[in-house]
Amino acid sequence: MLTISKLARQAGIARSSLLYYERIGLLQPKLRGDNGYRWYGPEEVTRLESIMAYRSYGIAIDKIGELLDRNSKAQADILKEHFQQLDLEIKQLRQQQKAIIELLHLDQEVENDMVNKDTWVAIMRGAGLSDDDMTRWHQTFEKMEPEEHQKFLESLGIEQDEIAQIRKL
Repeated sequence: MLTISKLARQAGIARSSLLYYERIGLLQPKLRGDNGYRWYGPEEVTRLESIMAYRSYGIAIDKIGELLDRNSKAQADILKEHFQQLDLEIKQLRQQQKAIIELLHLDQEVENDMVNKDTWVAIMRGAGLSDDDMTRWHQTFEKMEPEEHQKFLESLGIEQDEIAQIRKL
């Protein structure tokens, strides 16, 4: 039997994570001593290993309980749904890659001042990006490189008011 601190240390996670899992009903201690100590046995350790594995696959915490407690058909449905979500994300990332490749080729062929907002939007749309995809692209750019994002928007000849709106997204 392991205390919560020993289990957390053994699993390489924070004690607070185990308390959170308990609070949401994902992992309960096998016993609770008179002194309030939580005790975890082999079954709980195995369950925690499953929780951590599902988390590493990117499964949402609210779905993990269903995966652990449902029949194999329900588990398969949840995993298929997650797989489809991952597939969609991969497709969106590939579209973004294509847009960047097109832009890089365009940059080699023409001067930077010839690439304006309309050209950029056309490139992004040509690569299959939707308005939502473009918004996420700008959000990521802003989060990772805010100064470069500002410079990029200015290079497209966009007015400062519109740049401010785009960067607020």
